[in-house]
Amino acid sequence: MFSTLDRYILRSLLVNYLISLAIMLSLYVALDMFVNMDEFTEHGYRMSTVLLNIADYYWPNLLLFFAQLSGVITLFACLSVIARMRKLNEMTAMLASGVSLFRLARPVLLFGLAMTGLLVIDTELLIPTIAHRLAREHDDVDGKRAYEVLFLHDRDNNLLSAGQFLPTTSDLRRVLILTRDDTGQITRTIEADQAVWEPPTSERPVGRWRLERGRMIARVVNPQGGFGPREDKQITYPAYYESDLSPEAIQLRQAEGWVRFLSLARLRELAQAEAQDRDAILRTRHARVAAPIVSIVLLLLGLPFFLDRSPASVLSDAGKCLVVCGLCYVSTFVSQSIRTEAQSALIAWLPIFIFGTLSMVLLDRVKT
Repeated sequence: MFSTLDRYILRSLLVNYLISLAIMLSLYVALDMFVNMDEFTEHGYRMSTVLLNIADYYWPNLLLFFAQLSGVITLFACLSVIARMRKLNEMTAMLASGVSLFRLARPVLLFGLAMTGLLVIDTELLIPTIAHRLAREHDDVDGKRAYEVLFLHDRDNNLLSAGQFLPTTSDLRRVLILTRDDTGQITRTIEADQAVWEPPTSERPVGRWRLERGRMIARVVNPQGGFGPREDKQITYPAYYESDLSPEAIQLRQAEGWVRFLSLARLRELAQAEAQDRDAILRTRHARVAAPIVSIVLLLLGLPFFLDRSPASVLSDAGKCLVVCGLCYVSTFVSQSIRTEAQSALIAWLPIFIFGTLSMVLLDRVKT
């Protein structure tokens, strides 16, 4: 059960967290909008259409911005509460009543763990469901731009290409599908003038593309020896092609770094099937697992600077905390962005090892 002190601290933490969340997300949106405003207005749309496009672009991206700033928001909210209690001598009164500084930090750590749980829910459940919306460019919010699709990996090791992909109508033009065997050799080619997506149903669990003027050429190998060609062609005219590449999946894969929008379960599946993006998938998986740990490490780093009974040095301690936590945040971002030749993501964990150890040392030096 929570004591009166715990409820008081948790209530203050929740209020400060909501304020920090609103301020930081608003600043992020304002800065991004300031840099990219010309892309929203370059088509000459009316002001009402531009405002609708801006709202349609940024409301799903708030989940992505939260994933990037979650650790900083939690750190700022928790430390601002402790700093205020210290500045108003509330911490001195608690210490005089026999409450240790570590007891004071317990509800703060519990709150930090709960907010880290929100980060996991955001990245694993919410973002993957709207990943195709996050993949949109600033100047193509309404999805009117046609894309060229080049050899996207599909089920059964197939490759799908199209001269045009239209997100607004969810159809493909000038379709080419290559079917390969286990060795990577092409066994069949499917061509079609147009393909229209039909989503899966209860009777048909796999989605499919309805082909218009579809034509499939299959290689038929004659194992018998003798003279003459050993390979023949068999031409059929399929009406459908079953695929895992829905219009949303195709739209997602047009974005650079599209794997960062996927869940860990989906990344695990792709790591077993994908060849060209395996390194990026590996780095993303390690970064995804490391993100909640980094949030906790940031909080553990910041707490020792404010767990002090002296109210006079709050500003000085805040500056030291900003430097140390800033180094941890920046080094984490840099380490996760480095591409290594070997299929290893150990470098993504180095900031956790370094700053996690430093946080333990600083906590051990706190005088309770």
